[in-house]
Amino acid sequence: MAIDQHVTLVNKYIEKTIDFGFEFAPKFVGGIIVLIIGLWFTGMVTKAVGRSLEKSKIDQSLVPFLKSLTNITLKVLIVITVMGIIGIQMTSFVAILGAAGLAVGMALSGTLQNFAGGIIILILKPFKIGDFIEAQGFTGTVKEISIFSTMLNTPDKKLVIIPNGPLSTGALINYSAEPTRRVDWTFGIAYGDDVENFKRALNDFIAQDDRILKDPAPFMGLSALADSSVNFTVRVWVDGPDYWDVFFDMNEKVYTKFTDYNLNIPFPQVDFNVRNFKL
Repeated sequence: MAIDQHVTLVNKYIEKTIDFGFEFAPKFVGGIIVLIIGLWFTGMVTKAVGRSLEKSKIDQSLVPFLKSLTNITLKVLIVITVMGIIGIQMTSFVAILGAAGLAVGMALSGTLQNFAGGIIILILKPFKIGDFIEAQGFTGTVKEISIFSTMLNTPDKKLVIIPNGPLSTGALINYSAEPTRRVDWTFGIAYGDDVENFKRALNDFIAQDDRILKDPAPFMGLSALADSSVNFTVRVWVDGPDYWDVFFDMNEKVYTKFTDYNLNIPFPQVDFNVRNFKL
């Protein structure tokens, strides 16, 4: 009698297993088919989006990010769809996913801040690849903008990696944002030198340099009567890439040719008046 009961129970389990298999198998097969087709579709769409973005006028630094975002979004949607087809309860899954997301978010708060900063930089574009910027205590040419950090090449060829979080919220100077830049100098002549000779010398130096723009017009004016010199401020405008070359060349001209105009570069000096007095 006991053997017959065991056989009956085994038969019931087998029947339930077969019924479950017949009920679940179509869903499982359907989910696999949807997954394969979905992944293929995701790849095609990602490539199409990439080609479209590369042909568009959009900043090329945005292309890798937008392609990755499209790919990840489509894959998440496909996974959720497949889970629904198979019959997994999404309510519990969403709750677990939310709790896991909260824990991960708290653990990676700094990384998420850099991620958000990267999105802000890529969308607002305060600078682009090739711009010469100053930020977070560093100055250099932007080499690469990724989603988490920005890479700069300094003038002495050091690679600086700045996290995007503080970069997106801190002060930043973009020297390449405008096509032209103003070059400023302060030149001193000795007391007693002819001011008109100074003006003639600087006008000649400026006229000899084709890189200096005529509009806006150059400016020069007496800025200070210092202890040992009469100081003049000189300002000219140049194309951005010519800034440093013009700056250094003008300094050299002043040093080597001032004497041709009877001008002297003064040195700090102190006059002593000695008086005789009785002890």
